[in-house]
Amino acid sequence: MINRDFEAAYLGAHRAGLLPERIERAFALLESCTLCPRRCRVNRLKGELGTCRAGSMPEVSSYSPHFGEERPLVGLHGSGTIFLTNCNLRCSFCQNYSISHRGEGREVAFDRLAQMMMELQDLGCHNINFVTPTHYVPQILEALPGAIEQGLRIPLVYNSSGYDSVASLKLLDGIFDIYMPDFKFARSGPAQEYCEATDYPDVARSAIKEMHRQVGDLVLDERGIARRGLLVRHLVLPKGLAGTDEVMRFLAAEISPRTYINIMDQYFPCGDIPPRSSLGRRITGEEYEEALDLARAAGLTRLDNRERNRLVSY
Repeated sequence: MINRDFEAAYLGAHRAGLLPERIERAFALLESCTLCPRRCRVNRLKGELGTCRAGSMPEVSSYSPHFGEERPLVGLHGSGTIFLTNCNLRCSFCQNYSISHRGEGREVAFDRLAQMMMELQDLGCHNINFVTPTHYVPQILEALPGAIEQGLRIPLVYNSSGYDSVASLKLLDGIFDIYMPDFKFARSGPAQEYCEATDYPDVARSAIKEMHRQVGDLVLDERGIARRGLLVRHLVLPKGLAGTDEVMRFLAAEISPRTYINIMDQYFPCGDIPPRSSLGRRITGEEYEEALDLARAAGLTRLDNRERNRLVSY
């Protein structure tokens, strides 16, 4: 059910005629691709492939109502997730390895991507949740006017790894309603070892600041369903490799103590992680509880750990 008292941001952008110029600027980045911090400078418009392995057309692995996302996104009828194929970060421990590394999915036309959005809205989903959208920003923008013309009205969610360029995010200002980035690593050593992205900590900090500048703290309606704002995910890793203490202090001090954060305990060895690696085991209960304590100590007041089905608010 659509809340008629709420208007998604992109509707105003559409009325103001902003989308064509944003689309043009976004596709221009693909000619010598600088869409993400990798800055591969391949010509994706001519089929050249960079780190993300994505071309000029959108590729989708699956789309459906999802009930395993954060509760403000799921609500009663689910989050309308569109799992986009490939990834610009390509963590070696990715739990969706077949999608992010092996390219599981298929190319779709822009009008088909628009139709997917409408199908999810028609099923009652509370939002359209683009999973791993960083390398497909132009394609999402290209499909959006067609969806709007068919009656799309629910919020758009940008569900990313946090490895996003500020320049690319600025193209989405006033278009996306909800940002849900990961903050995976606060230290460059593990980021380089597991993602080949030494700059990940600095990039993620800058990206999250820009996201919060655009949409602010998470706003819920009377049903507890997200309408606008920032959610952050943090996956706790063994041996403190994610730098959880630094992540929590950054969010509380430089974003907002009201940042809505999901501290996740679901890590398990997969992808390219060998058994004897530092990431070769699940986290312990003590490691997870320590992460929660670090968030509280930093002053964060909205902790959502959906795996244990509780929301803690202080």
